[in-house]
Amino acid sequence: MKASIHPTYFPQATITCACGNVMTMGSTRESIQVELCDKCHPYLTGKQKIMDTARRVDRFERRVAKQETTAAVRSTKREKKTRDAVRRAAKKPKMEEA
Repeated sequence: MKASIHPTYFPQATITCACGNVMTMGSTRESIQVELCDKCHPYLTGKQKIMDTARRVDRFERRVAKQETTAAVRSTKREKKTRDAVRRAAKKPKMEEA
């Protein structure tokens, strides 16, 4: 191996997670900062965290609520149309055949 081209290897490098968990393992960096580890990862712990930085969940919930109110209005309009059609049919005199 050429000595000048390989990075320095640290056999006791520390990896620090955002949750506070600290691990040691070999790396070419002396210390590494990570956001998730096996102690706090949602898939491994079974705890779901919704990270909604762009307010996507709020927009989705508003859209669903709007669709539900629109569906309710449509059904009342549809009921009113059928009710009016029944009234008109009842008022309309039937032509008797001669």
